[in-house]
Amino acid sequence: MTEVRLGIRANLAQFTLLVVVNAFVGAMVGMERSILSPMAEEVFHLAATTAMLSFIVVFGVTKALTNYLAGRLSDRFGRKHVLVGGWLVATPVPFLLMWAPSWTWVLVANALLGVSQGLTWSTTVIMKIDLSGPQRRGLAMGLNEFAGYFAVAGSALATGFIAARYGLRPAPFYLGVGFVIVGLALSAIVVRETRHHVAAEARLHGELPAEGVLSQREVFWRTTLLDRDLSSVSQAGLVNNLNDGMAWGLFPLFFAAADMSLGQIGTLAAIYPATQGVGQLFTGAWSDRVGRKWLIAGGMWVQAIGIAVIVLSSGYAGFATGAVLLGLGTAMVYPTLLAAIGDVAHPTWRASSVGVYRLWRDLGYAFGAVLAGVTADAFGLAAAMWLVAGLTLASGVVVAVRMTETLRARAVASPEPAAEIATAPATCVEPADLPALPGAIVLDVRSSEEFAAGHVDGAINLPLDTLAAGAAAIPRDAPVVTVCGKGGGRSARAAAELRALGFRWARSLCGGTQAWQQLAARQAR
Repeated sequence: MTEVRLGIRANLAQFTLLVVVNAFVGAMVGMERSILSPMAEEVFHLAATTAMLSFIVVFGVTKALTNYLAGRLSDRFGRKHVLVGGWLVATPVPFLLMWAPSWTWVLVANALLGVSQGLTWSTTVIMKIDLSGPQRRGLAMGLNEFAGYFAVAGSALATGFIAARYGLRPAPFYLGVGFVIVGLALSAIVVRETRHHVAAEARLHGELPAEGVLSQREVFWRTTLLDRDLSSVSQAGLVNNLNDGMAWGLFPLFFAAADMSLGQIGTLAAIYPATQGVGQLFTGAWSDRVGRKWLIAGGMWVQAIGIAVIVLSSGYAGFATGAVLLGLGTAMVYPTLLAAIGDVAHPTWRASSVGVYRLWRDLGYAFGAVLAGVTADAFGLAAAMWLVAGLTLASGVVVAVRMTETLRARAVASPEPAAEIATAPATCVEPADLPALPGAIVLDVRSSEEFAAGHVDGAINLPLDTLAAGAAAIPRDAPVVTVCGKGGGRSARAAAELRALGFRWARSLCGGTQAWQQLAARQAR
């Protein structure tokens, strides 16, 4: 069997392939972005804004519910099967949009699109988290969301220009047929399953948390409300997509009311996701260095400013400036929210937690469309946009007040022990000194049977013959203490091997598990 390694570089071919697949996933939703609201008005003659935005409500609800199921399905049946299934569901969508005889059929197409997006986008997120391991999760999510949203922008731009030249139907949707063919082929033929990477990371986490494996009900409520960090992330995701739903539905109408042409509307509709896509190349990796919390809070505030700039503008330049700000704010938030979920959730229930988060996040599309449509019908487009800007600002305040930083510090030892280890790496750590290394990673390099018979509290079982592979997911600047039965044998060899791999603070435990157990027994008297 092929050796399982964690990390983007170790899985570069599959990781890159999944980035490409997610670009086609994003392109499918992008083909509607600039033309479906004008199509509702010009082709189907819908007058009420709420009725025109009904396609976003249908899309948001079906995508949100499918997101929730996607995590559970991928744990049960495998990631690849869910990904391929999502593409099969998308197959009829472009044909329905080309030839729909009534608005009801457009809603059916958007229901299928929502299910497809929930299965495909969720699964590519989960698979990249599986492959990347714990150390470059923000970068992984940034690359994933860059591909998806840059493709949304490119598709929106392309369909807008095609519609301006050849009409709203059917020509713009020919692109969708190509997106489905390529995305399905890549997913079915080339993409590989990633569930075995979850098992590898779970071993590095060591024992399960005290509460054990969580039920689906417990994961749902922890992610929704009970965990301060996870619930803060979930509400921010919901509000982020609430303003995205508003932008999707109202911006084309607002721009048309300002005498923008279809081509200009297509360009403006592309600026926001294009800025978001490119920005996420940097913000995801940035969050791995500076942390998650303030990027999320600050991003929500920048989004609110962007919406305000658009409302206050009357021409192309002002609209474009606001769209850039909205894209930058979303780029700060989107990959960082997913990375924060990965920080907090244990690998054994992480996919389900991602599903719950994406349930709430994409319900934001529906809430945003309903709220914006009702408010616009009652008070006008500008009032609806001001309301959404205010909610976005408030969401950032919730994150600032309620959420804690979820990124774990990499240099976890205090300066004194770190300096001691760096200058004398060949010596061992006394069992009594382990508490002086807060956050140290303790690796038990014995067999799983020996580990089960007794081990140091908090130790991770990584047998010596798998050490090189497992070390790929361990931060090289963290203190690492290796343990065997009596010390000096396998643990000393493991520490030396780790130092050769670049873990300059690796040391063995003096006396091994036996010495630690004797110390624990004396302290218990």
